[in-house]
Amino acid sequence: MPLNDLSRPELVTYRPELDEPADFDAFWTATLAEARSYDLALELTPVDAAMTMVELDDVTFAGWGGHPIKGWLARPAGVTGPLPAVVEFNGYGGGRGLAHERTIWAAAGYAHLFMDTRGQGSGWGDGGDTPDPVGSGPATPGFMTRGILDPHDHYYRRVFTDAVRAVDAVRAVPGVDPTRVAVTGGSQGGGIALAVAGLVPGLAAVMPDVPFLCHYRRATELTGSKPYAEITAYLAVHRDHVEQAFRTFSYLDGVHFARRATAPALFSVALMDPICPPSTVYAAFNRYGELGGEPAKAIEVYEFNEHEGGQGHQRGRQLHWLRDLVTG
Repeated sequence: MPLNDLSRPELVTYRPELDEPADFDAFWTATLAEARSYDLALELTPVDAAMTMVELDDVTFAGWGGHPIKGWLARPAGVTGPLPAVVEFNGYGGGRGLAHERTIWAAAGYAHLFMDTRGQGSGWGDGGDTPDPVGSGPATPGFMTRGILDPHDHYYRRVFTDAVRAVDAVRAVPGVDPTRVAVTGGSQGGGIALAVAGLVPGLAAVMPDVPFLCHYRRATELTGSKPYAEITAYLAVHRDHVEQAFRTFSYLDGVHFARRATAPALFSVALMDPICPPSTVYAAFNRYGELGGEPAKAIEVYEFNEHEGGQGHQRGRQLHWLRDLVTG
């Protein structure tokens, strides 16, 4: 796909006008306080995956509404800690898959919690195990428009809360150093990581790859690709819901979370990305940490890639960057 967004010099300086609601912080403070009123209910059940160098656990913890959220925890075998940790969030439509599939961070010496995404897991990969028991008003197929008319009802309010509780969970695991927890993810997972970056103090690092869920209005107007096209389809029918819908998304925008981040960050962006337009990624990157003390940040640019971004190349950069930052 050819370049279809701003030029690279324009991207580097792109700082769109904010549509951040005045009660953004109050909304999320109340949301997380409610979630933490439930016991974390952390459960770790050992998994026999015929691996000798990595220990694996089936994880359950309480997310939004006290709902049970699943995940996999991988740790280097025989190491009692204190271990640095990485919490990872998945791309749109995918689930946690199988326990043995994600062991690279454990092989590098980290505790690694891979969070299942509620209600997802049947679009690709090897499945998910976490239902979303909350209903929705009229919506297009997918997850973007579930609860679109009120931020209290929106699907991603629940998912972002689950993700914050995932950090709470990994910090509660025996042998994990709670001061050395990083978050990461690609696409949807990158957007979730940005939400956590803005909601959780004391993170050691943030690594969002080609992040989704940023600068919703521009993304919806610029790309015809799903998942943003789910919003387009909904608004093409519900013509009188435009302003109400984007008000909801203003409480869920990665740009607004990024502003509040305090941890060092390593982003990635693909300049030919038809799903998450580069300007939406730079909107979050350029404002990252501006309310959080201006932490160090960097962005890896993949000029000729689409939404796949850097893939293994980016993971290699993450491994070196995080090692130097967290393990010294």
